[in-house]
Amino acid sequence: MKEIVLDTETTGLSVSDGHRIVEIGCIELENQIPTNNRFHCYLNPERKVSEKALEVHGYTDEFLADKKKFKDIADEFLLFIKDKKIIIHNAEFDLSHINNELGIIGRSKLSKENIIDTLEIARDKFPGSSINLDALCKRYRIDNSRREKHTALMDCELLTKVYINLIDQKEPLLNFNTKNNEIEKRKDKNKKKVYSKKILIPSPGELEVHKVYLKNFNKKNFFN
Repeated sequence: MKEIVLDTETTGLSVSDGHRIVEIGCIELENQIPTNNRFHCYLNPERKVSEKALEVHGYTDEFLADKKKFKDIADEFLLFIKDKKIIIHNAEFDLSHINNELGIIGRSKLSKENIIDTLEIARDKFPGSSINLDALCKRYRIDNSRREKHTALMDCELLTKVYINLIDQKEPLLNFNTKNNEIEKRKDKNKKKVYSKKILIPSPGELEVHKVYLKNFNKKNFFN
């Protein structure tokens, strides 16, 4: 089972205000284990970054000016996430921005059916508690000390660990060959036990001395 952990950074909060994506990060999981397949890009949003967004991710207009536009990476991005479940924290935000970008270039929007929102999972699991990414890292003792800014790939790495804990899969699933394991168990069971203790056999002289000792010991106890 392959899934994609996804995060975006944007020029601001709402697409209704014309805000655009400046970064996309994706990490592929196979049976909850991160693979080496990643997708990452910075994007020229074709507009200015808001001051609040700049405080969050730190990407300046100057830094983004020479980056590719969304239309330039759309095919590669869509191919990377094709036919896979997409894991997002606060999916409503990221999905609205991704679908806005797809709409701008005349492409079909992503369906909510393929989205797993870890914010909703956390809300059901910890009602009334803080459930942002930092709070969940703290709850599950996940080291997020490198998260000085909200960057897409860093947040994907943290979300991967949070997601595994949220679904109660404390350790990644490993594909063991059960048949081979059973064979090894049977081999171990059929092995003869080997004792490590050395058995010492007394000599005839030692046996005679022991008999005299027991005879004298019994006499002493009788007269006492």
